[in-house]
Amino acid sequence: MRSLPSPRWRRQATAALALVAVSGALASGTAYAADYERLVNGSFSAGSADPWWASAGVSNRVTNGELCATVTGGTVNPWDSLIGQNGVPFEAGQSYTMSFDAYASVARPAAAVAGEGVSPYRQIAKHDVALTTTKQHFTFTFTSELDFPDAGPGQVTFHLGAQAADTTVCVDNVSLVGGVKPPGGDPANPPKKINVNQVAYVPGLPKQATLTSDALTAQTWALKNSAGTTVATGQTVPKGSVDPESGDSTHLIDFSSYDTAGTGYTLTVGTETSFPFDIATDQVKKLRYDSLAYFYHNRSGIPIEAQYVGEQYARPAGHLNVAPNQGDNNVPCLATITCGYTLDVRGGWYDAGDHGKYVVNGGISAWQVLNTYERAKLIGDAAALGDGKLNIPEKANGVPDILDEARWEVEFLLKMQAPDGMVHHKIHDQNWTGLPLLPHQDPQARRLSATSTAATLNTAAVAAQAARIWKTIDPTFSAKALAAATKAYAAAKANPNKIADPNDGTGGGSYSDATLTDEFYWAAAEMFATTGESTYRTDLTSSTHYKGKSLTTRGFDWGSTGPLGDITLALVPNGLPAADVAAIKSAFTGVADSLLTQMAGQAYPAPYRPTEGYDWGSNGLVANNISVLALAHDFTGAAKYRAGVFQGLNYLLGRNPMSYSYVSGYGDQAVKNVHHRHWANQLDPTLPNAPAGALSGGPNSALQDPIAARLLTGCKAQKCFVDHIEAYSVNEVTVNWNSALAWIANWAAEKVTTAPPVDTTAPSTPGTPVASDITTTGAKLTWTASTDAESGVKEYDVISVEGDALRVVATVTSPSATLTGLRPDTAYSFTVVAKNGANLRSAMSPQASVRTKPDVVAGYCKVTWQASSWSTGMSVNVTVTNTSAQAWNGWKLEFTMPGNQKITQGWSATWAQSGQAASATNLSWNRTLAPGASTGIGFNSSGSGSTTPPTDFRVNGNPCTAG
Repeated sequence: MRSLPSPRWRRQATAALALVAVSGALASGTAYAADYERLVNGSFSAGSADPWWASAGVSNRVTNGELCATVTGGTVNPWDSLIGQNGVPFEAGQSYTMSFDAYASVARPAAAVAGEGVSPYRQIAKHDVALTTTKQHFTFTFTSELDFPDAGPGQVTFHLGAQAADTTVCVDNVSLVGGVKPPGGDPANPPKKINVNQVAYVPGLPKQATLTSDALTAQTWALKNSAGTTVATGQTVPKGSVDPESGDSTHLIDFSSYDTAGTGYTLTVGTETSFPFDIATDQVKKLRYDSLAYFYHNRSGIPIEAQYVGEQYARPAGHLNVAPNQGDNNVPCLATITCGYTLDVRGGWYDAGDHGKYVVNGGISAWQVLNTYERAKLIGDAAALGDGKLNIPEKANGVPDILDEARWEVEFLLKMQAPDGMVHHKIHDQNWTGLPLLPHQDPQARRLSATSTAATLNTAAVAAQAARIWKTIDPTFSAKALAAATKAYAAAKANPNKIADPNDGTGGGSYSDATLTDEFYWAAAEMFATTGESTYRTDLTSSTHYKGKSLTTRGFDWGSTGPLGDITLALVPNGLPAADVAAIKSAFTGVADSLLTQMAGQAYPAPYRPTEGYDWGSNGLVANNISVLALAHDFTGAAKYRAGVFQGLNYLLGRNPMSYSYVSGYGDQAVKNVHHRHWANQLDPTLPNAPAGALSGGPNSALQDPIAARLLTGCKAQKCFVDHIEAYSVNEVTVNWNSALAWIANWAAEKVTTAPPVDTTAPSTPGTPVASDITTTGAKLTWTASTDAESGVKEYDVISVEGDALRVVATVTSPSATLTGLRPDTAYSFTVVAKNGANLRSAMSPQASVRTKPDVVAGYCKVTWQASSWSTGMSVNVTVTNTSAQAWNGWKLEFTMPGNQKITQGWSATWAQSGQAASATNLSWNRTLAPGASTGIGFNSSGSGSTTPPTDFRVNGNPCTAG
């Protein structure tokens, strides 16, 4: 994840000669078709240049609300030096007006150009201007002969080259207005009404989906196989309130009882149908390897070969000093830093959609990949992660492939260590590069940022972890890693507050973190687990993070690393007291229980609910919280945590309000247009989309890029997402989000082949029911909830005790039930039994005695019925009169509908009908009726049979006279 914007620039700018050679269709005085602004951030009012990019030899900055470009002199052609914006939509045959303010440090020419940003670089229009040192306003109108969609290859640039000396050009109020289609328009893929895990539900586990519907009553669902045959049906459960995270009114569809493996299932409700899905385990097992393949795809300093990834993803090595690269083998520090040396930092993983390599993000990523193996070796299935399991060059070297992949990053982290033991925070381009741009085509100079305490502790932690894992695999490498870890830890202790500069965000994200106690705790945990030395033990046990104190329901990430130390201490044998290790494990189960409780109340369950909106990289936080559920299962064996893991995966794989699988290549509507410089098919059709197994960052309420801000303003938290390559704050991919996905995918693949533990313990006995809201025909019962540590409490049966007979009168999922249909003035005895996920039943609760209220009040009401009927229905006006001596503060009219009439429309009341039982409940404006007062209501119905007025009118349970 970047903390600053990422400008974009086209590949092979020198080929722009072809662009200039094609004349644009300039028009004079032609009115534009619609006032649609095509450019983003043309005013630069937010202080950012994003998404305007600069080519090599040009440096952008925003000063006093203007974009000023420093242009290096000595270039041959005007198009050798550019600033521009990609993804600009144009419509063939439509008129456009471009305007801008501009001036320069010296009088000089420039040109504003609209055209195509990739080969063959066709030009739409070009307007030459003469800049002076005084700001001028320029405008020109043209008609486009080319058609480029949103986020396509359309482009606007300023040609600033062909000057002998260095100059500065400033532009402001850049606008391109015209066309008839609004940018963004309607979503390319509107959300489904039925949202499912688009990949696979696992046999033997809960299977649930979400229906978006305003219906207040249960709806019938049908599960159909690939042939379209209905194999199961049931009733939805209305959630009863609008879901705050999506804004949707929803129903739950639970088809857990159907467990036949197969492919191509769909769910239908009425005319709505879900995306297809499987009931199987194969795709879950495949995801473990696809998610790990992400890292080879993003290796730096090595060719990515077709034999491992296929022809479309193969590419030359990047950043090896092969032109136009300036390379990573001899990288100096930033000009603002005096370090006196260069470093060879070839290798490692490109961090995200850019070409930067960041130690604090690489640290957690490498750690999670290594921990995936270490956990499996200690308590899981390490055989599935052995040599030959991944398609990488090292797949036949006798070392588990997952370790080979992680080592590519660990070696890079060690190279980032300075002579004094501190570690440089990051290495990336001197200026931002743009999309699309393959690594081997990057012409920018590379620079090291300053060392930081956070980077140093990340390296200490990961190097100590690596030393432990490679101790018997490669003793030499293990010793090298431990030496680096020891030196880094000591350097960090000597420099405990060297914070990365939050303003160091040109060419790469700053990744600044002002709180380092969690990194110190994590590093101490790894050093102690590897060495057992007392110094590290003291640092560890004296930390405020000790024993799981930093675990929260928000989740952990690169800036919150304390839980990584907890995971190591809970898994790796060490010399800590057993009670302390138990306390760490208890912290995981405590947070896991909170996550399960939270998910139970969500329409689209995800183990993540921040207090204010969703964060950048919310899917990474979801994935890390899924790992907390997984570890809680590891520590307890409780089936409820295992079920929670797969419920969280359901969200990532399609059961969300956007109807997207956030994992590329998985599901019928998987993300394709992730923000990435060489998975950029949306901008350049010759480049591929993301390969299978890449996790998109997902919804981000802050909308921290111009495209998201343009398209998603006002979105609910889970709907702040668009599958758009330029929307980097919601659709970027990174090594640390994919390391989280790889961890949970490997855990899930392991567990689908492992039978869940058998729950043999019944739930605890529910508390004594307490009655309230007693009426003539009903009452509300509440009781203290049961508990069940293994499979969880699934539901409660409310039982009427009638002599020696027991009768279930209600089944509910929460410790409260509203009973109806009781007899007036009658004594009842009720008890409650809990049932868990293994269908084991608790003992009966103590009984509660309830007597309903007496029957009726004489002379309570009068009802007048006036009907106009026809062959297929009728229209009825009803007058309800209060004939009692007391005012009504709320009323409900009930009666039996004549014939087979069904209410189709009602007014002046809330109407409901079940079978032929009909009712009308007051609205707010006619809620109160004084003695003698009346209100008029009515309805239309369809049907046939008798239209004779009903004879059983009742208001609030009291019989009425018919007028």
